[in-house]
Amino acid sequence: MFPVADASRRQFLAALGLSAVVPAAKMFAQGAVDTGARRIDVHGHLTPPIVLETVGAAELGNFAKWTPEIALEQMDKLGIATAMLSVPPHYDPKTVDRVARPSNEYGARLAQDHKGRFGNFAFLPMPHVDATLKEIEYVFDTLKLDGVGMYTNYGDKWIGDAAFNPVFEELNRRNAIVFTHPITADCCHSLLANVGDGTIEWQTDTTRAIANMLFNGAAMRYPNVRVIFSHGGGTMPYLVERFTAAARAPKMAAQFPQGFAGAAAKFFYDTAWTSNPVAMGALRKVVPLSQIVFGTDYPARSMADHVKGLTECGIFDAKELQQVQRENALALFPRFRS
Repeated sequence: MFPVADASRRQFLAALGLSAVVPAAKMFAQGAVDTGARRIDVHGHLTPPIVLETVGAAELGNFAKWTPEIALEQMDKLGIATAMLSVPPHYDPKTVDRVARPSNEYGARLAQDHKGRFGNFAFLPMPHVDATLKEIEYVFDTLKLDGVGMYTNYGDKWIGDAAFNPVFEELNRRNAIVFTHPITADCCHSLLANVGDGTIEWQTDTTRAIANMLFNGAAMRYPNVRVIFSHGGGTMPYLVERFTAAARAPKMAAQFPQGFAGAAAKFFYDTAWTSNPVAMGALRKVVPLSQIVFGTDYPARSMADHVKGLTECGIFDAKELQQVQRENALALFPRFRS
């Protein structure tokens, strides 16, 4: 579900700001872990009982094995002080209304039972706008959750679509944080027989969502909504030259007063599945350091892979690494500062 020649490679890595060739076998090197870093993982998952019951263990895979006790054990080993949790990437419009409320109440209890260790992004019953507006009121006013989770698309519509304007208007009024996670759109299931959607399509769908938010004007209309995009922004860093050109078109000028880079720099991007020198080097060139936040996608992948990969990717010095792993998230979630 989730899961060159030397001279040319030197030139490519140099363009990413790397001083030496990094052998592919060492790209995900395993080194010592700083357990005192007090990292904040903005991309963790939880599996509420209602989700396990509704979706089923076979469909959920590793997510079916998630427990708070195992998550906390791993967090303690890896110097992760806090994990921001969201429901696993599974979407069925026929069940979202039934799943949302129990999932959010479970997340709220989890955060209350383990103070400071877990935050929560609410599951919204999208694309049902009226039900979503009611749930937003409940999760912020009653449950006091940290933000909301959204998928990059809902069938045939991507976030930023006009159909979701009432939702974003309310989130904008509340200065809300929105954590996004990719999922396969109606158009694009199983396009390659031997390559799962999570390998290619989900990165592409994150890029579609970023593009739709920017080129459809939603990011400008709702400036108070702080959006976190998963997986280093998908393929956006590699398409930046094309996006920059598109933003310069006369009809787009009003929406990009600071160009594409200025607009993209207002979003946040987590490091899940991109904690390697190539992907992280590209992202670092496109957005300010302040917009990169640590994420692991646990339990889709191990926390250790991301902690060690990010530490050894060679893109950040010690001060910058601490900023990515903790300080940038505290700007979004100051309640975890203590």
